[in-house]
Amino acid sequence: MKHVLVIHYSQSGQLSEIVKNIVSPMASSEEIKVTHHRIEMEKPYPFPWNKKAFFGVFPEAFLQIPEKIKPIPSEITNQKYDLVILGYQIWYLTPSIPTNSFLKSESAKKILDNTPVITVIGCRNLWIQAQEKMKILLASCNAKLVGNIALVDRHINHISVLTIKHWMFKGKKSRFLGFFPKPGVSDKDIKNVAKFTPSIKDALLASNFSGLQKKLVQLGAVKIKPFLVIVDKRGNIIFSKLANLAYKKGKTSKTGRENLLIFFNYYLLFAIWIIAPLVFIVFLTAYIFMYKKISREKKYYSSVDTKNN
Repeated sequence: MKHVLVIHYSQSGQLSEIVKNIVSPMASSEEIKVTHHRIEMEKPYPFPWNKKAFFGVFPEAFLQIPEKIKPIPSEITNQKYDLVILGYQIWYLTPSIPTNSFLKSESAKKILDNTPVITVIGCRNLWIQAQEKMKILLASCNAKLVGNIALVDRHINHISVLTIKHWMFKGKKSRFLGFFPKPGVSDKDIKNVAKFTPSIKDALLASNFSGLQKKLVQLGAVKIKPFLVIVDKRGNIIFSKLANLAYKKGKTSKTGRENLLIFFNYYLLFAIWIIAPLVFIVFLTAYIFMYKKISREKKYYSSVDTKNN
């Protein structure tokens, strides 16, 4: 009997549906037992968000400062798993606070020690650097990253910004103004994640995950967009400066922190609507000169390798 743990945090339910669709075909097998656990916070985050709360978590989210999670049942922490499927959201280019809080807990270290892990991401479009941070978090738990599936909003950047904002602040996965596309991962992609299940199941039953990520990539588990890799890297540099400044400011001045977060809000708008299009033009003109580097990065970010390998 193979034991699989599916652990995740989801506010809207989208990620819950994604991981459920991946493991449901396995759950019917007599050879596999699937256990589900949803990470819960001692102090829950709101959904839908209000603006103050949404920007208020930025410093702690980006700096990966954990908060208290509700205890994980002993029947889960005392079980040795053959595979853990970890579904996570991305907050501010970083694994969400609930996910980060779990991975920095003693329970995570016990559950994930020497255990194969497949990460499943549901996000708007920027996930590359968050996954790099995830690799570090998993390594700190002595876990073995063997696969990654990243599902994103397929619409162009500016449309997805409008629709995701509508979803986060209204709490409904509905069409903004009645005619924009639905926000988030498409219903079709959520349904079709079951196409990854046979490869995962075969690797699990064979206790051999060595070629799994290559098979998942061939099935479309990840799609690397070079321009977004650049945006993600640049964003992390700016976010690091602002998050550290706001966090330190908050220790001495609540007003100072709030003013910095207001500035951050306006910076995001400027970066999305003005800076990003300009950077894209520069990217296109320099593409041919960066081709070899882009090819190397696409290969690396599609894999489960680490930069130390």
